[in-house]
Amino acid sequence: MPESDGDPKTSPINGEQRPQLKISPTISPGAAPPASTLRRAATAPRSLPHRGLTVAVDDPSYAPAANGGFFDRDWCYPSFLGPYTTRPRPRPPPALQARRLDLPDRRNINPPDRANKLSSEEEGKKNEVVKRPLVLEERRKVSIPSASASLARGTRRFEYTLFHLLLLVVSISCAYLAILQRKRILELQKEVNSIRRFCNGTGVENPEGVAFLQSEDRYSDSYSGSSENRTIALYTVVISLVVPFFLFKCLDQLPQIRTISKCSKNNEEEVPLKKRIAYRVDVFFSVHPYAKLLALLMATKLLIGFGGLALYAVSSGSFYEALWLSWTFVADSGNHADQVGLGPRIVSVSISSGGMLIFAMMLGLVSDAISEKVDSWRKGKSEVIESNHILILGWSDKLGSLLKQLAIANKSVGGGVVVVLAERDKEEMEMDITKLEFDFMGTSVICRSGSPLILADLKKVSVSKARAIIVLAADENADQSDARALRVVLSLTGVKEGLRGHVVVEMSDLDNEPLVKLVGGELIETVVAHDVIGRLMIQCALQPGLAQIWEDILGFENAEFYIKRWPQLDGMRFEDVLISFPEAVPCGVKVASKGGKIIINPDDNYVLKEGDEILVIAEDDDTYSPGPLPEVRRGFLPNIPSPRKYPEKILFCGWRRDIDDMITVLEALLAPGSELWMLNEVPEKVREIKLTEGGLDISGLVNIRLVHKEGNAVIRRHLEGLPLETFDSILILADESVEDSIVHSDSRSLATLLLIRDIQSKRLPSKEVRSPLRYAGFSHSSWIREMQQASDKSIIISEILDSRTRNLVSVSRISDYVLSNELVSMALAMVAEDKQINQVLEELFAEEGSEMCIRPAEFYLYEQEELSFYDIMVRARERGDIVIGYRLANTDQAIINPTQKSDVRKWSLDDVFVVISKAK
Repeated sequence: MPESDGDPKTSPINGEQRPQLKISPTISPGAAPPASTLRRAATAPRSLPHRGLTVAVDDPSYAPAANGGFFDRDWCYPSFLGPYTTRPRPRPPPALQARRLDLPDRRNINPPDRANKLSSEEEGKKNEVVKRPLVLEERRKVSIPSASASLARGTRRFEYTLFHLLLLVVSISCAYLAILQRKRILELQKEVNSIRRFCNGTGVENPEGVAFLQSEDRYSDSYSGSSENRTIALYTVVISLVVPFFLFKCLDQLPQIRTISKCSKNNEEEVPLKKRIAYRVDVFFSVHPYAKLLALLMATKLLIGFGGLALYAVSSGSFYEALWLSWTFVADSGNHADQVGLGPRIVSVSISSGGMLIFAMMLGLVSDAISEKVDSWRKGKSEVIESNHILILGWSDKLGSLLKQLAIANKSVGGGVVVVLAERDKEEMEMDITKLEFDFMGTSVICRSGSPLILADLKKVSVSKARAIIVLAADENADQSDARALRVVLSLTGVKEGLRGHVVVEMSDLDNEPLVKLVGGELIETVVAHDVIGRLMIQCALQPGLAQIWEDILGFENAEFYIKRWPQLDGMRFEDVLISFPEAVPCGVKVASKGGKIIINPDDNYVLKEGDEILVIAEDDDTYSPGPLPEVRRGFLPNIPSPRKYPEKILFCGWRRDIDDMITVLEALLAPGSELWMLNEVPEKVREIKLTEGGLDISGLVNIRLVHKEGNAVIRRHLEGLPLETFDSILILADESVEDSIVHSDSRSLATLLLIRDIQSKRLPSKEVRSPLRYAGFSHSSWIREMQQASDKSIIISEILDSRTRNLVSVSRISDYVLSNELVSMALAMVAEDKQINQVLEELFAEEGSEMCIRPAEFYLYEQEELSFYDIMVRARERGDIVIGYRLANTDQAIINPTQKSDVRKWSLDDVFVVISKAK
């Protein structure tokens, strides 16, 4: 093949010379190409040599054999070399390296038959491999736009936009100036014509004419100055309206200009200035409550100001007159109808349109403000301005009974204020309270929506000025409820103003009580609801009818506990103090020398000292006072020994989370050989684990034996497998699995009660199997027999959560029942009114110390004996008891703290007395 013409000086001589493109000759498919040729032969005619081209190719040894050793290239084939054929090339191995070939001039290209004649030195230079990055990688890098390029493009766009905006402004300004100049020329032409007519008619030597010309000159000068002022005003208005749009249009380009000026090295994207300004405006309107009103006021001032300038520019009046007209157009859109001329009409319509817009915005702001205020009142977001009120934190099923007791307690003072703060909607709370259908007797109930865990919400209800704070337990898991109560106590301790009153916390688990007291300190009084109800149910099982007595004492409807100091009683013995109150019954003494400790049922020889206070049961705190000592007849006390304790058989239906504490109390109260049967759905192994975790030592039980039965108390066949006729007492507990739903829990209790009654009625022949000696000392008490043997069956104590279920229980002729939620509410209300009462309740419900119980009349009197209530009180002191009330055999209601204590009457052995006795 002939060689192409070219410059011989460009042929490669050494390794430092730049390589040239070498074109391979046409090769047949079966022939082997030389080692130094290119991977692809061009089919186009040869063109002039192209020098200085560097090509990266693959190793020829990796070319497929099917194509005779030819393989594709990695470099982009120049279009000026002509058309060529392509085919897909297999992916090269990872070890493939780029080779840099020294391509000679076309004149030095050797044909294939002369390829073997090359010298070894030239072969070495041709086959020399130079390591360098691939050309494609370089092209990729080059293809990525740099930051400077993007900034340059942004700058060009900004300059383009700026040029067009400036051109628009200049065009508008030139057009307006041309119109003004044309108008001025016409006015000057009219003046010139007027002067010519004057000169042609009278001559210029006339003094009057000279004066007229001088006045015309002065008028022309003043008109010229006024015209210049109006032109400036018009330009000011136009520029003020155009510049904001221009700046708003160019805001996005300002960060790019700043970046170019700073020559930033990093390529991080900046937030556009438009977004930053919008963010600042949003923050300003969010932080400042009156920002909308200020913005509306500023917009009104700007409209009046610019409208006045525009009117001044297009009318003949003064600037102050134009401002006044602008204000009238803004205030009343109909005032622009009297304007004459195109310019004044356009400006007046524009001002009136802006005024209507501002008026609409003002109406919207006023409407939003009123709606927001009404909504805050409706949702309970306003602040409570009260003092000496009772604050209730939280919401539960006990709230209705609690509000009722607090209203009764405040009846004597004409009513009080109770504030409820809960995480519920205010309207829902008020609706639920209205459904109670109870007369609050002057007490106001204020509801607020908020969280007791937030200090701002606590300050909203004047927490620092409340005389008592009640924290209700949540209707959830016991541990979660107590944890929430602990957080509420922590929030109360964080109030900077301090707390004026004490805090009553309803706890769900007895084990969590010490932690809450540790956090709250002396201000905290805890009422463990489950513990109180559990102990009360056990006392009712051993003392039938005691639940109704506690209902009367804990509630404010009848008699309740009060503590007060009476200095006139100092130096008297408690035996005399006991009969010193005609309208009250003394029960204990608050000893000042022992740090305010309350001693219930002290010795008769205890002498009151200075600072001691008297614990009494009275109707109200202002209805009793000490009087002169009455005359009493002691007589002779019947010689009846106290009843012995016999082994008992008790059944628990259901599972409570504090059942371990109930078993502990039974262990302390029952005689040895007693049995406790437990029927519930908890597996036996799980029961033992739970009892052990609760702190009960099962192996250490001496007086009672546990009998486990697995089953459901609402399924008849599970109950029929039990000897129901042999149990002395049956306790139907509110099961732990359904205690969160009072309706479901009460339904289960009623179903269990009816099933047990029905099964017992069919086993009447077996009723004599029960312990016949248990109530030997109560053989003459008809009331106890009724409560013990309702329809000749064993005592059934049912735990009722909803007070509305009481009527259903009475229809079912139940022996006894415990209104757990209502009793807890009564205890909370009593402790809220006087925190000292909590010590009294804790001792009376404890398994040790003084207790409230029911005694038959035969303990204190003889049949048909005539005695006064004072006489019975004195006789009861010989047994160490304090008689607080009685129930006659022919009545259904017990009388606590009778009023006519000195009246003498006949007593029957079927009567019973309610006493506070020392546990033996």
